[in-house]
Amino acid sequence: MWDIRKPRAKSAEDQNKRYAIPEQSFEPVIRTGEGGKGTTREPERSETDNRLNIKVDIHRELLERVNLALIDRFSREELARELGPVIDEIIAERSLALNRYEKADLVDEILDELVGLGPLEPLLKDETISDILVNGSETVFVERRGVLERAPTRFKDEKHLLRIIQKIVSAVGRRVDEASPFVDARLADGSRVNAIIAPLAIDGSLLSIRKFSKTPISMERMVEFESLTEEMAMLLQAVVQGRLNIIISGGTGSGKTTMLNALSSYINGHERIVTIEDSAELQLQQEHVARLETRPANIEGRGEVNQRDLVRNALRMRPDRIVLGECRSGEAFDMLQAMNTGHDGSMTTVHANTARDALARIEQMVGMAGLEMSMRTIRSQIVSAINVVIQVGRLPDGRRKTLSISEVTGMEGEVISMQEIFRFRQSGRDSDGRVLGQFEATGVRPHFAGVLKSMGIYLDPELFKPPMGYGR
Repeated sequence: MWDIRKPRAKSAEDQNKRYAIPEQSFEPVIRTGEGGKGTTREPERSETDNRLNIKVDIHRELLERVNLALIDRFSREELARELGPVIDEIIAERSLALNRYEKADLVDEILDELVGLGPLEPLLKDETISDILVNGSETVFVERRGVLERAPTRFKDEKHLLRIIQKIVSAVGRRVDEASPFVDARLADGSRVNAIIAPLAIDGSLLSIRKFSKTPISMERMVEFESLTEEMAMLLQAVVQGRLNIIISGGTGSGKTTMLNALSSYINGHERIVTIEDSAELQLQQEHVARLETRPANIEGRGEVNQRDLVRNALRMRPDRIVLGECRSGEAFDMLQAMNTGHDGSMTTVHANTARDALARIEQMVGMAGLEMSMRTIRSQIVSAINVVIQVGRLPDGRRKTLSISEVTGMEGEVISMQEIFRFRQSGRDSDGRVLGQFEATGVRPHFAGVLKSMGIYLDPELFKPPMGYGR
């Protein structure tokens, strides 16, 4: 075992060193023990400040005493064992009176600072939290089950928050500084991160983390959560297995990536899939997946690789399907070309409020490619390429729903024609603010049902039967 401590000769001055931290900085905290005895008290603000100051100060002292080059060779448990005596020394030097529980908490928090993301670690480990929103060093909000709430977490100061942000972005080869004050990155588990610092962030650095479940949400679980019905899931399974091209549309935080991950579970394991993303976050379960990620320009403004470059390159990689994390610009044209030239079953997401808006957005993005094409030509490309548009949304009560499944059927003059197959009809709200409504079939049998039947995929006509009293 390596010795993690740095060689250190203590001087008399070191031995007599005292720090400007008051004794008894940790007030006793009663914890719930076995049998349910005791209560847990939320620390007061001054107590929290003391604890935070002590933690950050001890962390700084540890950096001087341990060999940082060896830290990566230890697991978290091994580090806890190795650093325990060092932390005991520092606690003794500072005359801090800590009980067993407080010391264990302190060691955990210091390890979070040393090998993790400091105050964010407990929030990242909490599986009930889906979003972490940091508004400066003093203010942190989290989202649980679609509802935002204030978290007691805070950072020592702006420098502490900046250090955590730098730790996140440097791990994936990104940078954030005054010359490049905002960045998209990801954590090791695939969670999406956006950070923006001064001078653009006026009241302190802003950090947003969109967490992703370690176990991807399947279509079955989405049915359990009432995000869609079993009949809608059966239709989507047939659409994916029948290699129809799909657009998933929705607003920010509406569940587009979750739906894309769930749909990908229906892809045949023998197909070659190429995924293209700005920040890799898709969790495809197939064995044969080639993942590509964009690269920003370096400090000289060179070396950028955007999604359009990757889509073009993907066409040379012999893909069966191309999955584009999100269409934002001119890559929409290359994606349509791929869908029209033998890469059936490809999928992407688009920011839009309705299915028809999604097609209008794609028209605009194709225009960003800088090609001389008439609007009719662009629309004919869209009609030829896209078969199904899935609209997802987040309701006012925080729940996410599949709002509609629509088929692109062709063109009538200059207008793209569509027909809705399933939809969610909202009917009001209850006394708790929960949105009331129901999923319903519109009674329209899709044109692609015949295509799927020729491929051996049969859709029962009962799937499309509307409920009694539909249309009233």
